[in-house]
Amino acid sequence: MPRKPKRPCSYPGCPALTEDRYCLEHKKKSDMAYNRQRGSSTQQGYNARWRAARKRYLAEHPLCAQCLKQGKLIPATVVDHIVPHKGDQRLFWDESNWQALCKICHDSKTAREDGRWGKGG
Repeated sequence: MPRKPKRPCSYPGCPALTEDRYCLEHKKKSDMAYNRQRGSSTQQGYNARWRAARKRYLAEHPLCAQCLKQGKLIPATVVDHIVPHKGDQRLFWDESNWQALCKICHDSKTAREDGRWGKGG
């Protein structure tokens, strides 16, 4: 199957050709800047209280909600905020805004929402 032609890295002044948005060197820089902007998990509110609530929720909802919709029985490992809380503590702790997901479904959903697949971000 033919591949797309390589294009210049999107980092200003970088002439390297890549199949992605950035060359390997600048992808690392872009990822580091993105992660600095997001802050640490503790800064986002994922502390001991969250870990206890997460553990309890996963015990009550052991299967991935997205996989269940497709008829698959996959264990959930992540508690996802259906509507991103963006620092809003009321939304963060609202259990009606939580869903149990497997890591693959959670990572896909988060990447789509955060724009980490070439949609900005």
